[in-house]
Amino acid sequence: MIRWCRKYVSEPQLVIQQGATMRIASLVVLMCVLLGGQAMADEKTLSAHDFSFISIDGVPLPLSTFDGKAILIVNTASFCGFTRQYANLQSLFERYYQRGLVVLGVPSNDFGSQEPGAEAEIKSFCEINYGINFPMTMKVNVKGSGAHPFYAWAAGELGFVSKPRWNFHKYLIDPDGKLVAWFSSPTSPLSKKVVTAIEEYLPEKQDSSI
Repeated sequence: MIRWCRKYVSEPQLVIQQGATMRIASLVVLMCVLLGGQAMADEKTLSAHDFSFISIDGVPLPLSTFDGKAILIVNTASFCGFTRQYANLQSLFERYYQRGLVVLGVPSNDFGSQEPGAEAEIKSFCEINYGINFPMTMKVNVKGSGAHPFYAWAAGELGFVSKPRWNFHKYLIDPDGKLVAWFSSPTSPLSKKVVTAIEEYLPEKQDSSI
């Protein structure tokens, strides 16, 4: 098709002679561009593993680090009514990390300005009050035009309703980097809904004989 498009473009005498032919040629070229662009997009379908954060300690944290694991990504805040969910997130991590679950905390000040502190303060708060030892990122935006690229991509993957509306919104990523589920802020990390979804995508399944 591309050679055919070039043929049209390389024969200006036909275009000059007939205005209709010019319009047809333009449409054909446009079709080639659109089809080519679609093919390129199909070849480069993004997954969560194509995105990277900076850890709360200032070290690059590409999500590809967790290739082969299920990831629960949660935007967090220290002074929120849902902050107590930290305890459940830590319990969830301890229960399933040996079977391939990673919980990733993503501090954000986007909702109610409830994460005002610097990274060192956030880390200290989480460790002292909740014994958090799962990985966390630097503070980022999770909504609006300044949202971290992962969050912009995630909203496109699962639609507008899946966007974070408040702190402690949860995204579940499967071991191949596919975004497979989301859970609203009030949904407890230990709820049957969340636990069932996580167990479905854990790379290490529970031995039913035990």
